[in-house]
Parts: sequence; structure tokens; C-alpha cells
Amino acid sequence: MSTSKKPVFRKYDPHQTLILPPDLNDWLPEEHVARVVAHVVDEFLDLEPLIATYQNEEGGSPAFDPRLPLKVLLYGYSVGVPSARRLEKATWDDVATRWLAADQHPHFTTLNRFRLRNLQFIDDLFLQVLKLCQEAGLVRLGRVALDGTKIKASASKHKSRTYEKIEADEEALRRQVRRILREAERVGQEEDELYGKDKNPYMHPLPPDWKERLKRLREARKAVEEREKKKGKKEPDPKTQYNFTDPDSRIMQESGNKGAHIQGYNAQAAVDAKSQVIVSTLLTQGNPNNQHLAPMMGEMERTLGTLPRKVLVDAGYFSEAQIRQLQARGVEVFCPPEPSRVAESAPCQRGRPPLDERFTARMRRKVRSRRGRRD
Repeated sequence: MSTSKKPVFRKYDPHQTLILPPDLNDWLPEEHVARVVAHVVDEFLDLEPLIATYQNEEGGSPAFDPRLPLKVLLYGYSVGVPSARRLEKATWDDVATRWLAADQHPHFTTLNRFRLRNLQFIDDLFLQVLKLCQEAGLVRLGRVALDGTKIKASASKHKSRTYEKIEADEEALRRQVRRILREAERVGQEEDELYGKDKNPYMHPLPPDWKERLKRLREARKAVEEREKKKGKKEPDPKTQYNFTDPDSRIMQESGNKGAHIQGYNAQAAVDAKSQVIVSTLLTQGNPNNQHLAPMMGEMERTLGTLPRKVLVDAGYFSEAQIRQLQARGVEVFCPPEPSRVAESAPCQRGRPPLDERFTARMRRKVRSRRGRRD
């Protein structure tokens, strides 16, 4: 007797409480670009001019440490994220950005105000960051996502460069910084117009009624499964459709407009040929009319207590099975096998019908006869 072995997995419990407080420094590898940005800001940059711009008094609401928005913005621009809204979201979703923000989450308007208030200062600091990163050989730092422009890292075997070359490289970096900051300004204005100045769709991507929508989706799936099961199908056809506004309606071809489709119903009406009075109606979900010939006569019998002697219908109702069903009950059916535009070219033998004549040919002969044209 063989026993099946169960697979072995590492313990996985997303809700497990940490025994010790987490150390944010464990979140990133030592060589990560975010660490370079943080190190440059903390060790190489003179932040006194920036700090001097803060005048908030004691007792008021404390401001974010200016190093926080500065690092987040510099890192975002370095990796091609000019949107303050996306950077706010990144303080929650992106490990590197969350590490730089020390697990704090400034609103995107705070990041935008910081950028606008200190634009010249950030310009100079960003240039310093990029120059240091270039010297460190960080090729990917400085990528601009929208146009694919890269700030090249020095990969030459020759470490020395002329003063003219140094000036040219610095000017190229400065132009790159200005392009990135202009892009950040453009994206900020574009998102303000698109979403509103105080709204951030990246923080709340799900619509407020997402639970109700999910519930409706589940109900729709169940309704489709039950509907298909009644038809004897084990699994629903992947192309089976369901309308959330009117679940009973179906997509069907619009009458008199080939190729056009509507979401609706197929309404059937039987009219007395002499008095022009509607004697029977039926609202159906089936698209082709040839499904409804016998059911309509059945509905008429239910409401009037009798069946008609003759039924005149167009080619859309042609169904050998349903016509034979009515003829067996004494109802004479006149139904052309094809539309009038096709009937003229369809072959039709005259004279006595052959014994082996097919049902379609016999009906074509019948509706084209003198009596058929008269009726």
C-alpha cells in the first residue's frame, strides 16, 4: 500500500505578529540606489539653506524633516517617477521609497509644495547627486521613463578627463536635471487637471462600491451557470453574455438592419389578417424567429381557445420541424424558405411535384403557386 507524501513549504503567515520591532535597514540590499541617494543627502549636501526656510514655531503642527521629501523626490526623479501622486503611493508600496521615507507617508500635495518652494535648491542638489552617481558608475540612475533618455555613467578605462570635458559633462547633466524637473512640473499640472488638486487615484485605485460590484459579479456568474445548466450544459460557454442592468435581456440582431445589434428582447405579435387586430403577443429572449412559430401558435390557442386555419409568416420563421408540428394539428403554414431578395434566383420546379421532393422545395413551390400568392 503506497502512501503519498505531502509537499513541504516554508511557513507562510501574512498575519503573523513580529516578535521584535522591524529594522528598516534590513529592507534593502547594501548596494541599492536608494541607499546612495540617502547617503549623498546625509553626508555630502549642505542642507542649512534648506532648513533655514522653515519658520514654523513650537507648539504648531511639526513639519516633515526636509530630508524626507528631498530624498523621496530625488530618488523618484532618478528612477523616472516624476509624479508626486505616484511617489505618495510608493511610500506605501515600494520598499525603497518606504525606506527613504522612514515609513512615513507625506501627501502628494506636501511633496509638490516642497518641490515648488525649493525648486532652485533641488535643481542644484539633484545635479550633485547625479554627478556623484555618475562617478560611482550607477548606469541606471537618472533614467527618464517618458522619453528613455539616460544619464551615462563613466565606463571608460581612462579615469582622467580634461577640464573642458568635465565642464561639458556637467552642463549635459544640468540640462538633464532641468528636463527631469520640467517633466515633474508637467506631470503635476496634468494630474491636477485630470484628477483634481487634492485627489490621488493611485492611493485608492478601487472604486468605493467595489464590494457591491464584486457581489454583482458573483451573482452574474451564478445566474449564467444556472441558465446554462437548464440547457443541459455542464459548463457555460465563455462567450455567454450577461447584462447587469437588465439580466433578462439578450444581445440580438436589430430588425431590418443587418450587422447591427441591440441589447433587448424579441417581441412577437400575431395579427388577424382581415380585421388587423392583434390576437396574440409574446416577449422572448431568443434571437432567431424560427424558434417562435409553434410557441406563438400555442400562446394564441391558450388565449383564444383555438388555432388558426392558416398562418402567413416570412422566411425568418422557416423551420421544418415547427412547420410540420403545426401542420400535424391542422394549421396550414405559408412560409418561404428564403427572403424575397433571394427567392427570385432560387430554383422552383413547376408542374406535378415529384414524390421525393424535399420539404424546402415543396414549400417554395407552395408559396409561389397562384393560391400561395393570393393567400
